[in-house]
Amino acid sequence: MRTTLDLPEDLLCEALKISHCRTKTEVIKKALKSLIQHERVQGLKKYKGKVDLNIDLGSLRKR
Repeated sequence: MRTTLDLPEDLLCEALKISHCRTKTEVIKKALKSLIQHERVQGLKKYKGKVDLNIDLGSLRKR
């Protein structure tokens, strides 16, 4: 998909340097994947302490 974006030059240059990506497209893809992963983790954190899995570690270790 082709999209025209108006991105701050300094921000894009810094992202290229620290990510070691060769192209602007690579750095944008990497940033989007990172954002998606971060948001998914944040969504999972809502369930911390709320899900009871009834796991018996002793029986799991015996397998």
